[in-house]
Amino acid sequence: MLLAFDTASPQVSVALLNDEGTVVAELVSAETMRHGEQLAPLIEQVLAEAGVTRLDITAVAVGAGPGPFTGLRVGLVTARTLGFVLDVPVYAVCSLDALALEAVETGAVDGHFVVATDARRKEVYLATYDADGDRISGPIVERPDTVASSGPVVGEGARLYPEAFPHPVGPLRVSAGWLGRAVVEERVELLDPEPLYLRRPDAEVPSAPKPVS
Repeated sequence: MLLAFDTASPQVSVALLNDEGTVVAELVSAETMRHGEQLAPLIEQVLAEAGVTRLDITAVAVGAGPGPFTGLRVGLVTARTLGFVLDVPVYAVCSLDALALEAVETGAVDGHFVVATDARRKEVYLATYDADGDRISGPIVERPDTVASSGPVVGEGARLYPEAFPHPVGPLRVSAGWLGRAVVEERVELLDPEPLYLRRPDAEVPSAPKPVS
């Protein structure tokens, strides 16, 4: 079974899928942020709902972002740890690609479109897609007015900045179920489990002190 989760948005999403790509259990955190405190309990709850144990997991899929530094670190470290302990493969997916696939498959879009998510600091993470949900460009991080679009825009960015993206369509945030389905069906580019950071983290190692002259 495939365990999938995403921590690139303010909420944590976890799902378990069978070999055919059918979601057998999926949960989304009730609280925003606090990824470190919520991911492990949600994984255990999803496994319990499906009536399986960690030993039934045959692969792990994780959202690689782009997203906040802390959230991505929690998700990717957890994925790599599970992969090592269970000796199963770990697949990473651009989180925007999972949103794009859901938008196409649910009929929210029927042509070229944009996915824009919240990057904070009055910026968005953005990528463009064709009618099949294949990524054309991006992801990038930019101010909404610089990448404004009058076409359909998937993701939370359109709701946050309606003046730049006046045509919002669903979904808003990444579903781990759709992320897992993207991996099972090989509908997106599969990445190494490394974070897609588009800007430097706020927390940095201090530089060496300057010598006193």
